[in-house]
Amino acid sequence: MDFLKSAVASAIAKGSSFPFSLSDRVDIGDSIWTLHNGTKRDDGSACSVFTFDLAANKSRAPLARNAIRKSRTLRHPGVIKVFDTIETETNLYIVTERVAPLEWQVKRRSLSEETTKWGLYGVSSTLKFINEDASSVHGAVRAASVYTSESGEWKLGGFDILSSMKEDDAIIYTYGNLVPDSHRYTPPEVVKGGWDVIKRHPLAAVDAYGLGILIFEVFNGHFSGGDQAGKTTNIPPSMQQSYKRLCTANPKLRLSPAHFVEQGKKHGGFFQTSLIRLTEDMESLGLKSDAEREEFINELDTLSDDFPEDFFKMKVLPELLKSVEFGGGGPKVLSATLKIGSKLSADEFNAKLTPVIVRLFSNPDRALRVCLLDNLPLMIDNLSQKVVNDKIFPPMTSGFTDVAPVVREQTVKAVLSVINKLSDRVINGELLKFLARTANDEQPGIRTNTTICLGRIAKNLSQGTRSKVLIAAFTRAIRDPFVHARNAGLLALSATIDVFTEEDCAGKILPAICPALLDKEKLIRDQANKTLDLYIQRVRKFGNTMADTILPQTTPAEPNKADTSGARIGTSSDKSWAGWAISSFTNKLAAADGEIEPTAASKSAETEATRSASVPRPAKSSPSTQLELPKETTPRPAAQPLGRSLSDRPVPVVQHEADEGDDVFDAWGAMDDDDNEDDSFSAAVASPKPSSPDPFANKPTAKPFDDGGEPDFAGWLAAKNQSKAKKPLPKGLSKVASTNTAPTKSTVAAAKPRTTTPAKTIDTKPKDEDEDDGWGAWD
Repeated sequence: MDFLKSAVASAIAKGSSFPFSLSDRVDIGDSIWTLHNGTKRDDGSACSVFTFDLAANKSRAPLARNAIRKSRTLRHPGVIKVFDTIETETNLYIVTERVAPLEWQVKRRSLSEETTKWGLYGVSSTLKFINEDASSVHGAVRAASVYTSESGEWKLGGFDILSSMKEDDAIIYTYGNLVPDSHRYTPPEVVKGGWDVIKRHPLAAVDAYGLGILIFEVFNGHFSGGDQAGKTTNIPPSMQQSYKRLCTANPKLRLSPAHFVEQGKKHGGFFQTSLIRLTEDMESLGLKSDAEREEFINELDTLSDDFPEDFFKMKVLPELLKSVEFGGGGPKVLSATLKIGSKLSADEFNAKLTPVIVRLFSNPDRALRVCLLDNLPLMIDNLSQKVVNDKIFPPMTSGFTDVAPVVREQTVKAVLSVINKLSDRVINGELLKFLARTANDEQPGIRTNTTICLGRIAKNLSQGTRSKVLIAAFTRAIRDPFVHARNAGLLALSATIDVFTEEDCAGKILPAICPALLDKEKLIRDQANKTLDLYIQRVRKFGNTMADTILPQTTPAEPNKADTSGARIGTSSDKSWAGWAISSFTNKLAAADGEIEPTAASKSAETEATRSASVPRPAKSSPSTQLELPKETTPRPAAQPLGRSLSDRPVPVVQHEADEGDDVFDAWGAMDDDDNEDDSFSAAVASPKPSSPDPFANKPTAKPFDDGGEPDFAGWLAAKNQSKAKKPLPKGLSKVASTNTAPTKSTVAAAKPRTTTPAKTIDTKPKDEDEDDGWGAWD
């Protein structure tokens, strides 16, 4: 039946004429009211709705109407805040702030002693106001008349028989006994003489007795009857004496709520707690001096986690935010604010703290900025990625270039907190630019922290940026003069080994680590050895997976071809220190089939030695054929005989041999050019100067060595085209200064390769096998 009544009341409340809507019902035990959670239609905020069914409780209707009247007129912070009251033909409604029955926590015994004292202090102060300022008597003080608000504060309700003692027809005299469970909570003098007896006793005597019962309930969980009044079970020792005076049977000896508060506020009294002092000082926080504000914050820091979180969220936090943003609260107040804010849900944080934090990041006060950066880990989870990217990181970047080192250092440390909320574009662009700046900071600690920061955010960098940036940063850190910066670089390399390729490990990182093996600090040497071992193990592991060679397989030389030099310079089976080098050279000679062939007819050693490598080899025809070549063919130099000694053979035998030598020099880097000054091969191919008085003695007879000994075909062709008009001297010879006539015998003779005796005779004959051939170091 009660369910149907509640459903009907809810349906009526959902009508368009009501400024609220009802939801679930809240159990409040024995009461003339039914409590529902509700929502205000105008702004969607939460509220509570007390409903009274007139048809079902006609006898108690005067109590409900008295509660509505007193709720409208009685205003106090300790009283439930009323938004609206509505009366219909069937129901009465009191719309209040969202509250919950205190009895829930009392029955669960979930109240701490500190919170209980704080709540009792609020109720006692409210009763003091009702008794002294309003000259009224509540008449029904108990746990069922107290509610907790969203901020966790204890609010006094249950104004069913609240009466002013200035009224002769006060409702308490007539309807006091209609309150549910009145027989358990009624004072002993009222039980004996009725409610009229309160006129002859102190005004606060009834409420003082009810306050004593409330104290017993909140510390013990249940009150069964008057025989328990005054018992000190579970009552804090500091409160027991005053509690007993509240519950005394003689109303004239009872301690009033006002005196109870006064005794508790004495030095060392039971109401001298951190939470109560915080509540009193909070409202005047913006008006306090710096010393008083610091004392307040120190008091706030001492509060333990079992204090009501809702109170800090709803009451303390807004006041702290006002003090920080407008009252000059400073970083200490901000730290306390963010500590409380860390306990908010994401929606509450975004609604209450995010706008203030965004504005504070643009504040030029360095102390506030440093405090914000220090506390970023507490609030970053509640900040959205868009807010961090668009509103927090841009003003935060000014810290990278701030003149104060502490701001720069804290900004670098704060990167670790915001890195997961930054976009890839910001990380790989703007952020890396600022970290490159701090990596070269004048402060060694900032350089060290930058290296640590890069090592921690390595996984957030893009694939294309990661290797290039990290290798440059860490290898530079290894060379830093600050010992801890060097150590940070080595540790970062160890931690980020997986982000580098094996080629980078072997070619860039290992060479950078090696100098640290001989660092002057043992700390660096030890860490360098550990880091080196990690990278060597990885490179070796990768090397074991590589192919043996990438060179194409070559056909071995035919066995019937004799190796004339094998007996002298070694074979492939030679296992000496230089055997691999000699055998490779021998294999090249053996494989050069088609390039160097032995010839039966070879010219004398003197002619081969004196002929320049770049002058065309003379043919066996008449002198005229040497001056004018046939049109059909182009002469090529004859192959060098293989029978000559290796030391007598000119260097540019085959063109690709010279190219191969260039690659070797390139692979080994710059060589010493001084070694070529005493080279016997260079002397052998140099142009000798004739000793006879030749008209061409002072002229060069050949081009400089730059084409591997190939004939100058271009010069010969040019001479052929001009032979009809004139017959100039072949290219490579000196011009005759005075004549242009036809060639004479002397001229034709001069056109031949010169065989005159040079100033310095060079022995080009084959050496005997026993003589030194210039390879003595390799024998």
